[in-house]
Amino acid sequence: MTVQENMQKIEKIIAQGPYQDNWISLQNHSEPDWFIQAKFGIFIHWGAYSVPAFTNEWYPRNMYRQGTPEFKYHIENYGPHAEFGYQDFIPLFKAEKFAPEDWASLIRESGARYVVPVAEHHDGFQMYQSSHSRWNYFEKGPCRDIIKELRKEFEKENLIFGVSSHRAEHWFYFGPGREFDSDVKEPLTREDLYWPAMPGGESSSIFCQPEPNREFLEDWLVRTCELIDLHHPKLLYFDWWIEHQAFKPYLKKLAAYYYNRAAEWGEQVVICYKHDAFVFGSALFDIERGQCSETKAFPWQTDTSVSLNSWGYVNKNQYKQASDIICDLIDIVSKNGNLLLNIGPKADGTIPEEEISILRQIGSWLEINGEAVYGARPWRRFGEGPTPVIDGHFSDHIRKKFTSADIRYTVKGAHLYATVLQCSSDGEYHFSLLSNQGSDCQYKGLIKSIELLGSSEQCIWKQDQSALHVSLKGIQSKYPIVFKIKMG
Repeated sequence: MTVQENMQKIEKIIAQGPYQDNWISLQNHSEPDWFIQAKFGIFIHWGAYSVPAFTNEWYPRNMYRQGTPEFKYHIENYGPHAEFGYQDFIPLFKAEKFAPEDWASLIRESGARYVVPVAEHHDGFQMYQSSHSRWNYFEKGPCRDIIKELRKEFEKENLIFGVSSHRAEHWFYFGPGREFDSDVKEPLTREDLYWPAMPGGESSSIFCQPEPNREFLEDWLVRTCELIDLHHPKLLYFDWWIEHQAFKPYLKKLAAYYYNRAAEWGEQVVICYKHDAFVFGSALFDIERGQCSETKAFPWQTDTSVSLNSWGYVNKNQYKQASDIICDLIDIVSKNGNLLLNIGPKADGTIPEEEISILRQIGSWLEINGEAVYGARPWRRFGEGPTPVIDGHFSDHIRKKFTSADIRYTVKGAHLYATVLQCSSDGEYHFSLLSNQGSDCQYKGLIKSIELLGSSEQCIWKQDQSALHVSLKGIQSKYPIVFKIKMG
């Protein structure tokens, strides 16, 4: 089918379904029950950019930016750009040890309930067989439909399957390659990997120029709709830059198409977006490498990585501690959010041992304490404690360590869960929001019992006007601990 034939098909699906391509109609769509219950998912960045494994997943763009470390590294290790460009990494991306069943087993072991592999990153190389481009890993590189294989194995493990598209940034991604003698050469057409390679683009302004033209926007739309039809994702994630004004009419069409398809299939689906790409209430708000400082009345999501410096695999990844990630998970859930945690496999298809260890540690913790997470709801207050959480994007590298006075609350049924983010050295815990009187008292009902999840040790407790005091000697852990409080 031509682009225009695909556009006609899209318009037909929109016209026949319950959702129309306007914001009022799209605001009638609700977040899925499965998403609200799941709380924890895994993100996967994997592609040819993991071959050089240098600095981060933006190597494909930065290798063409003169004066950057990537530009210098590329020449020193691969030669001049006119002789060895980004597309020459594709045959080196062999994925010879890729075993999707092992990935699926590990992610299930992590305690995640949904998984979102990147189907197309900014480099424009699709991880699935596509009728819209020959630049995909089914036809080149490992010659495998990565997304199809992953979906099959993830669903065997009862993991909710989603996909991510970062195609929007491709408009400008390879633009620097036009400024000197490289393999990014004119004329560039829709059939080329590097097309359209326009200048600029990294501005956060929704009015930055040159803005995406109709040819690119229609290509973006039909590619994304094809991804929906091929793989039936229950979550569709978009990276930044779709907030550009030129995308607005196409975002409405995309959402209407996706929601109508889901209604046709009898599935609950969700679109995740950043900044203000979608009108509030028509899709789900996402924060990159950051959190909310307060509880939100609506579900939301944080996406971050196990690594501080890259989303894809690089040789010198700086990994977070599993205990810190668990703290973030609890903080996010207490504020009505979900955590989408990224991993970056190597070019050969193996997952780094450091990342395996992190996922297994999280899974072990959730096996004991998951009832405070899965299906849990925010309480009257998200928590208490001296350590602030900065609101907004890109704050995960500046956060201070939590203390034993930092507590997060969630609720499920008749139980209030008080998660202490850092184990106390003396076994004494104080919950000021659970005092039995005072202006800051948040609970004046009966407390029937208190227990520590995963422990048979008896909790000794009392309430007074300052706090609920819990004494539990002999318990030490580098991970958060969870008190289960049965309310009357």
